[in-house]
Amino acid sequence: MKVTNVEELLIRMQEVREAQKEFSTYTQEQVDTIFKTAAIAGNTARISLAKMAAEETGMGVVEDKVIKNHYASEYIYNAYKNTKTCGVIERDIANGITKIAEPVGVIAAIVPTTNPTSTAIFKALLALKSRNGIVFAPHPRAKNCTIAAAKIVLDAAVKAGAPKGIIGWIDEPSVELSGIVMKEADLILATGGPGMVKAAYSSGKPAVGVGAGNTPAIIDETSDIQMAVSSILISKTFDNGMICASEQSVIVLADVYEQVKKRVY
Repeated sequence: MKVTNVEELLIRMQEVREAQKEFSTYTQEQVDTIFKTAAIAGNTARISLAKMAAEETGMGVVEDKVIKNHYASEYIYNAYKNTKTCGVIERDIANGITKIAEPVGVIAAIVPTTNPTSTAIFKALLALKSRNGIVFAPHPRAKNCTIAAAKIVLDAAVKAGAPKGIIGWIDEPSVELSGIVMKEADLILATGGPGMVKAAYSSGKPAVGVGAGNTPAIIDETSDIQMAVSSILISKTFDNGMICASEQSVIVLADVYEQVKKRVY
């Protein structure tokens, strides 16, 4: 069933919630197997998904999107493969404290047009590692590639033993449907423009938002001028500046202004 309206979305949300209840009973070993299999699948598809994203959105650089997909899959797997996410994860005997990892439930994942496949892979893998269900609200201008990425991760996860409906998505995204996903979910992972992030924080649900970076860089007399200029140029041109953490402005102190200027030009 495709999700194109409110009724269909509510049905899908319930399916994901039921799958998550089953998933919450899985052992660490089962979760880690699913996490690894899904990460490998995402990484294997990094080139095809990058091409699809660039073609559908008309933005970015295919080669750079390949790197982002690679990072969102293999690097994320390596970063968290040994992290315990099931049962007792820490005991503080002295203070009588035991920490137990439990999933939150269903996650609403808002995905931007700037990073439509890498963000989907990244959020799906985090949900799987933490035994949560996840429902994607793609950007309308990137819905096909985002859904393709989510489906690749889902198929691999199910093949490795995950519940069939643990990952869902909206097939025909809209502001209304995105709002319902956020309202019905237990946690929101919002990546997008300031308006979307504000909506997530105003939803009444726990939310983690990532919006425009507007990141400044400061170059002073203690800087390695050559490295600073080179790093900023590479960062800002990577994927045609699609990443919001790219430097948006540079503040150069007067003492090194001419040196920086020479390096730039």
